[in-house]
Amino acid sequence: MILQALKEYYDRKAADPDSGIAPPGWEKKELPFIIVIDDNGNLINFEDTREMAGKEKIAKAFLVPKAVNRSGFKIAATFLWDTVEYALGITCKSKEELVIKKHQAFLEKLKEHSDIQGIAAILKFLHNPNREKLLENFESWKDAKKDNSFLSFRINGHSEPVFRETDIIKLINENTADSGDEKIRCLVTGNIASLARLHTDIKGVRDTNKSGGNIVSFNIDAANSFGKKQGANAPIGKEAEFAYTTALNTLLAKNSDQKIDMGNCTVVFWSAKENDLETAFGSFFSEPDKDDPDRRTELIKALYKSVANGSFITDEDRTVFYILGLGANVSRISIRFWQVTTVAQAATRIRQYFDDIDICHHENYPDFPSIWRLLVSTAAFGETKNILPNLEGDMMRAILEGLPFPMSLLQQVMLRVKRGRDISTPRVQLIKGFLNRQWRVSNPNNERSITVSLDNENTNIGYRLGRLFAALEKIQQEANPGINATIKDRFYASASSTPAVAFAPLIRLSKHHLAKLEKEGRIYFEKLIGDILDEVPSFPAHLSLIDQGQFAIGYYHQNRDFFTKNNN
Repeated sequence: MILQALKEYYDRKAADPDSGIAPPGWEKKELPFIIVIDDNGNLINFEDTREMAGKEKIAKAFLVPKAVNRSGFKIAATFLWDTVEYALGITCKSKEELVIKKHQAFLEKLKEHSDIQGIAAILKFLHNPNREKLLENFESWKDAKKDNSFLSFRINGHSEPVFRETDIIKLINENTADSGDEKIRCLVTGNIASLARLHTDIKGVRDTNKSGGNIVSFNIDAANSFGKKQGANAPIGKEAEFAYTTALNTLLAKNSDQKIDMGNCTVVFWSAKENDLETAFGSFFSEPDKDDPDRRTELIKALYKSVANGSFITDEDRTVFYILGLGANVSRISIRFWQVTTVAQAATRIRQYFDDIDICHHENYPDFPSIWRLLVSTAAFGETKNILPNLEGDMMRAILEGLPFPMSLLQQVMLRVKRGRDISTPRVQLIKGFLNRQWRVSNPNNERSITVSLDNENTNIGYRLGRLFAALEKIQQEANPGINATIKDRFYASASSTPAVAFAPLIRLSKHHLAKLEKEGRIYFEKLIGDILDEVPSFPAHLSLIDQGQFAIGYYHQNRDFFTKNNN
């Protein structure tokens, strides 16, 4: 199903002449350097195609002959472009004897077509023993050699590299059409086709090797069956193999709008036909673009407005929408999740997610925080590397499938709240989202949801005690202006988990604080405490984890209510 959907995406893009997707036998590749020579193989220039994009240099992308599969560290050269070691035979990172073999493989491919003028010029240049000394005259050569960069060749006076010359294009297309391989019934198309024994590497998945990885791969005897080897175990035709790998590599490209990284999971998404959600989807979950920080907010607002005016995405749109979560697994790529939905359903669930986490907040806090901003609040020291493995992917899956968030999320948030005694907005949003989604699934008709701001009607014991704790802290602050440490710093953990033990001394302490207040303030707080305790028959010995979450929200809501009233 996944490979079929990817092939359909390739077919759709291939039918659009403006899509830029690579035709059979070709691929899009960034080539940082181009060696310019004349017809006699003399070096003219060493071009650097890289341009500054923000803080990094991005190389120009070309439509190049499809790369060979070098899995298993085998020596195999790509036609007319490759690394410095392959193309020039100059040692960068490998041992010299290995570089000699690599370069020989590159030369052998060229010698097969030495009758073509451009290739003959390249061979003349490569047979020049002084080529490295000539290249050293160019400043960018140091970068190319240091990184063992990809490069190719261009004949002086021509606008495109040699592989884009008319006779070379014809040659590659003819070789691609060759069908002299073993015939099989393709599992993707159902048609008789030439077997793709090795599949193209998939690149761009987070934490995979630089060379990429495979979704379909058999490279040990234990994985083979019935004496079949490699791709024959899951027979896929060359055409289908090219289509699905090209589609996936296009979605995973560096500047793709249809890819987002979620922790140790990379997510790609596409639809059965062109749709606004196809390019906007990633913006709903990622950090705002530094070059256009308002675009994300405007897209989410448009998503909400579309319910009323039918613009952007309509709830009637039944176009199929695909979401694929990929993860690194040594030299292979694992499928973390696969979601097939519709544009309308995906839009509805995204809106539901933002509704679930919506909460009152400071004016400088974003209305629609990214998943990363939320989850980094659950990590030790607020560092991305300390976010629980798989948590982002699990949360993403829950959003798209309309499921509750994983219990590990609530546990991690409550751990950080207790240890740091910081009931921050992103942490409270996660708690609110967890509780609302949990109740929607487990008790959809009878259970109330957590509101955006203070809810005087919420009688949950945890919520009431959280409000009470906030009120007691506020009394302390009013009685002792400028105090450095409050009861939160010493008693929050115990008050939220064992209230029967913690609240008795806190209430006694509050009476001393109340005595310091003016009459009007004392009456206000006494009335507030009375209203809160009106629905609290007794202080429980322990609060469950769910009620501890309610405690945090009650504390946060009551504090925000104090802040709002002070502003007014």
